[in-house]
Amino acid sequence: MPEDNLSAVLYGVNDIRLEQREVPKPADNQLLISVDTVGICGSDVHYWTHGAIGSFVVKEPMVLGHETCGTVAGVGAHVKGFSVGDRVALEPGVPCRGCEHCKTGRYNLCPEMKFFATPPIHGSLARYVVHDADFCYKQTILHITTTPRLPDNVTSEEGALLEPLSVAVHACRRAHVQMGQRILVQGAGPIGTLCMMTARAMGAAQVAITDLDAGRLELAKKLGAEHTICVK
Repeated sequence: MPEDNLSAVLYGVNDIRLEQREVPKPADNQLLISVDTVGICGSDVHYWTHGAIGSFVVKEPMVLGHETCGTVAGVGAHVKGFSVGDRVALEPGVPCRGCEHCKTGRYNLCPEMKFFATPPIHGSLARYVVHDADFCYKQTILHITTTPRLPDNVTSEEGALLEPLSVAVHACRRAHVQMGQRILVQGAGPIGTLCMMTARAMGAAQVAITDLDAGRLELAKKLGAEHTICVK
């Protein structure tokens, strides 16, 4: 069992500390993940600068981070389809699986959702983290597998961005983006830029994007926005 579990722990507003924590042990249905990459989300920054997001208040030390890619370092006794060494991306929220939302396939609305780095749940900005195996997505060389796969050509950095990418895909689906459309995205932060890229991938003919920050707009243009508009 590894011993080094350096973790980024938020103690309060503007108070983040690096400290060693015990390496967690996976339950029967969990994997132990050696973390390769963690994205820094706006929520992490907001907890750091404000100590809360709405009713979610940091009342005790909490490990930050939820956009995660890593390698399986341990496998729970009842887990099938994973082996030590598998590269995985993590879906950061685990629902109860038993409520009406979960049973009807809308588990994202589960009121008992346990989400990385949402008080009081610790996040993944650490050397090691445990996570339910059915919310881990693996790399495999097989073309047919019963386990959702992380393609071989996806880097760990890209794998960590699958969670924010899923937000963009959901937004474009809700907006019914179709081939040939002209799309306006308001806001060129990470989510807005991913929405722009997703809209293009879904066939939008032109995508314009707005923001207050010229630097963000410049990056959005490099990533494929046809039109950038500074609204400052």
